[in-house]
Amino acid sequence: MTLRKSCLMILAVAVVGLTAPMSSKASIITYFALLDGPSESPTNASPGIGTATITFDTVLFNVRVQAEYSGLLGNTTAAHIHCCTAAAGAGTAGVATQTPFFVGFPLGGTAGTYDHLYTQVTTFTDFWNAPFVTANGGLTGAFTGLLAGLDAGKAYFNVHSSAFPGGEIRGFLAPVPLPAALPLFTTGLGLLGLLGWRRKRQQKMNAAAA
Repeated sequence: MTLRKSCLMILAVAVVGLTAPMSSKASIITYFALLDGPSESPTNASPGIGTATITFDTVLFNVRVQAEYSGLLGNTTAAHIHCCTAAAGAGTAGVATQTPFFVGFPLGGTAGTYDHLYTQVTTFTDFWNAPFVTANGGLTGAFTGLLAGLDAGKAYFNVHSSAFPGGEIRGFLAPVPLPAALPLFTTGLGLLGLLGWRRKRQQKMNAAAA
C-alpha cells in the first residue's frame, strides 16, 4: 500500500466520523470500510475500489446502508454484509444480511452508488439472511449479534461481480469513533501536505538538474 493511499484511508475514516449523525443518547453507531480486491479472500488484482458506511440506530432499530464503488472488472451481481469471521480482519463468514443483494442495490454495472434506510429491523425480516437470524435466536439476537461482530472487526462488506463471483471487492467494517475523528483528520491532512511538499521539491530538483 502506498503512503498516499494510507493517507487517503485516514482521511476517509475521519470524514465519516466528523459527518456522522450524533445523538445525546449515543444511539447512533457508524461503521466504515474501504473496499478493494486485495482485501478479498482469496485476494485478487481488481482495480476496483469502493467504500461502505453502515449506520445503526440502537433505539429505533434502523440500519442505513451506504456504498459506492467504481472500476470493477465485472458487472455487479450481489452485495451484502458477511458475519462473523473466526478472527478479526481475516477469513470468510456466511452472509448476515439480505441475499443476494440489498434491496435496490445497483446491479449489472462496474460502478454505482447506494443509499437505503432499513427501518425496525428487529421487527421485519427484509434486512436479514434467514440462516443468520436462526443462528442468533431471532431478529433481536441477529441485531445484537451483528453489532457484536462489527465491534470485534469480524464483519465485512462484499461486492460480487461476474468477473469474481465470490467477491471482487470487500472491506472489514470498523467502528468510527467520533472523539478520535478530529485528530485523525488532522493527521491525514498533514501527511498529504508533506507528500505534496516532497513532490514539489523533487520537481524543482529535477528542473535544476536539467
